[in-house]
Amino acid sequence: MSGKSGKNIANITQALKNRKNKKLSQTARAGLVFSVARTRRMLKSHSPEKRLTTTSSVYLASVVEYLLAEILELAGNACRDNRKKLITPRFIQLAVKNDDEFCQLLKHVTIIQGGVLPYVHPQLLPKKGQAKREYYDEI
Repeated sequence: MSGKSGKNIANITQALKNRKNKKLSQTARAGLVFSVARTRRMLKSHSPEKRLTTTSSVYLASVVEYLLAEILELAGNACRDNRKKLITPRFIQLAVKNDDEFCQLLKHVTIIQGGVLPYVHPQLLPKKGQAKREYYDEI
């Protein structure tokens, strides 16, 4: 998971070392991928209090980036387990529902096209050692 973001952070730190007295964005200074300015703008628009500390948007952007990275890592693992190459909402749903902490965090969230977890109640399955013909004769 740290492949692409690790390269971005390495590039940013290298740019910081090479550039002197050049202006850098808050995102670049924090070493993040999520935009700090956009996070600050959203915080201001959704908060009744318009005054914010300078570090609050950096903190929130880093937390959201971390949570998204974790979800995408779990979804990528679910995608790989099903031998697919594209992460779909179904794999995000499977990743979130199979992780206890994310399931608790996102329990009231509906993921469109996510489906449900595969589960068949044990009473609906045929009994072990019972032939198919006997099973269907009971029904």
